[in-house]
Amino acid sequence: MNLENTKAQMRKGVLELCILALLEHKDAYASDIIEHLKKAEMIVVEGTLYPLLTRLKNAELLAYRWEESTSGPPRKYYSLTPVGKKALTELQTSWDTLVEAVNKTTQKNS
Repeated sequence: MNLENTKAQMRKGVLELCILALLEHKDAYASDIIEHLKKAEMIVVEGTLYPLLTRLKNAELLAYRWEESTSGPPRKYYSLTPVGKKALTELQTSWDTLVEAVNKTTQKNS
């Protein structure tokens, strides 16, 4: 069993939830999202993030707007749509249920 692969798959499984949660209160551009995920040790590279952002946009969970930058080209800022806010609520509830189930399953019997 490749433990590193298993750990990577676990992180990938919750990336959508993490991205939606990051955008719940503040719009952000991709580099900002990557920075937040790295700080949280949810290590992500651009090659993983951009297709995921596109998929979330195509599913109408995210919208974006272009904003001029003082230090380079315009930046694409992502924000949650109303559908994205509803999806975040549902994913958070599912995550909380899953964490509770895993905790119950992995607790040592005393």
